[in-house]
Amino acid sequence: MTPYEELKARGLIAQVTNEEEISKMINEGKAVFYIGFDPTANSLHVGHFMALCLMKRLQMAGNKPIALIGGGTGMIGDPSGRSDMRQMMTPAIIQHNCDCFKEQMSRFIDFSDGKAMMVNNADWLMNLNYVEFLREVGPHFSVNRMLTAECYKQRMEKGLSFLEFNYMIMQSYDFYELFLRYGCNMQFGGDDQWSNMLGGTELIRRKLGKDAHAMTITLLLNSEGKKMGKTQSGAVWLDPNKTSPFEFYQYWRNVADADVLKCLRMLTFLPIGQIDAMDQWEGSQLNEAKEILAYELTKLVHGEEEASRARESARALFGNGAAAEMPTCELTDEDFQEDAIDILTILQKSGLAPSRSEARRNVEQGGVSVDGEAVTDTRKTYKKTEFAGDGAVVKRGKKKFMKVIVK
Repeated sequence: MTPYEELKARGLIAQVTNEEEISKMINEGKAVFYIGFDPTANSLHVGHFMALCLMKRLQMAGNKPIALIGGGTGMIGDPSGRSDMRQMMTPAIIQHNCDCFKEQMSRFIDFSDGKAMMVNNADWLMNLNYVEFLREVGPHFSVNRMLTAECYKQRMEKGLSFLEFNYMIMQSYDFYELFLRYGCNMQFGGDDQWSNMLGGTELIRRKLGKDAHAMTITLLLNSEGKKMGKTQSGAVWLDPNKTSPFEFYQYWRNVADADVLKCLRMLTFLPIGQIDAMDQWEGSQLNEAKEILAYELTKLVHGEEEASRARESARALFGNGAAAEMPTCELTDEDFQEDAIDILTILQKSGLAPSRSEARRNVEQGGVSVDGEAVTDTRKTYKKTEFAGDGAVVKRGKKKFMKVIVK
């Protein structure tokens, strides 16, 4: 199986400009490709995962990745998939976020000896002369055609600012600059970026008379058609200080049965044949597949040691034991009244329930346990000594849990 055939077999490819040419370049290791990352936070998240895995796969096949950090475009913000305008960031915050990105990307991409590059589009965008830019680039873009792009359509109803309207032109100009500076001949991105990417290939063709190519990656959606990587508490981050390795592991361990094989194909580096053999798995075997998925992805992001610790902690949790790596809530002396604390306060303090009324409902519905013992009395109290040492594991439902200890 060629590298391009493997990308197809894993379900990673959505749209391409010229499949014959693109597959030839990738298979021969002649693709110098870029993927853009806007530094809107100080950490990458699961939404970037697909792009990072693709960059790693293509680099392994001999191709050269360019990670383009949007220090310039980040000053404006991508309107794709947005119902409102992004918050403006200062140059200092953008630079800090860029620095954080490179550290995380290094787990996926080998930047040594010129095997990959990281560049910042602020290097050329921030020095542009507005009038010159309009004269050089403006004539190559049709406003009528731009307004048909999906990324703009969904914003037209609520209002699209002229600031955001420039985003497609700036992204297209990025591709043009990368083509001139580094011989970048291909752009990859999420399927919602297709219009922006075509703008870049067209600008290169019109200004230079040369061919450049674009390929979009299938968006990581669950079986309900929603983007993966979000929880009730927010995004699943690649930074261990924002999402712990254990929480990261648990996110993938809890994917729906219908999504586990798709995630294994798209995100892990396990052989296709091994994953295809799991197609026949069902029942408890699917739980084993989820454990494999969670371990492989946690190892990729946080290393083998953290992945093993997270797996052991998860097994301890569901075996009703207290494990060191699970989320922890520390109670203080002030939380106890006469050396006692009630279950409703524990649920609220630990964040397992947003309010006492919700905590009461959880207990009454039989979904709460402490160290494996079901709690059905809303007046149940505990002493400090019961949370000493390794603490106690408090669970709400099947997937919400917290290790509670006394500080």
